[in-house]
Amino acid sequence: MRNARVWRALLGVERTTVERVEFDGDDVVVAHVRVTRSARGRCGLCRRRCGRYDLGTGRRRWRALDLGAVRVFLEADAPRVSCPRHGVVVAHVPWARHGAGHTTDFDETVAWLAVRTSKAAVTELMRVAWRTVGSIIARVWAEVGALGDRLDGLRRIGIDEIAYKRGHRYL
Repeated sequence: MRNARVWRALLGVERTTVERVEFDGDDVVVAHVRVTRSARGRCGLCRRRCGRYDLGTGRRRWRALDLGAVRVFLEADAPRVSCPRHGVVVAHVPWARHGAGHTTDFDETVAWLAVRTSKAAVTELMRVAWRTVGSIIARVWAEVGALGDRLDGLRRIGIDEIAYKRGHRYL
């Protein structure tokens, strides 16, 4: 495909080969992709190189960020690997978190919108259910929490006046 580099940039995928892009229905684009050879065969949890177990359940789709008013899906094979630490798991794909049905960029955009806008705005803009937004927030927060203690290095805490009853009783 001559435009593979353009599609890779539009889709926001790295270490990925775009095989073909097709229009499925009125407002849906499906990009058929595959993981590059160097990123293949890694555990979905720890990302260590592992032996191939089987082909898994076949091809899967991940929801990507929309291109204007057009919904975009990435479609790829999802083989399973045998990790010595985690057992048999789905192989890692560079564009999504393990167990997610959305790309990493989609997850991070939804999480950012959930912090800064209303529930109705997030669900309408991203075209997902509020329950899906909740699971995305949990995934993103788990990844942020795994980076380390956010209060590490904290030396001082300043506390303003806090009233705990009517009549201005302060702590």
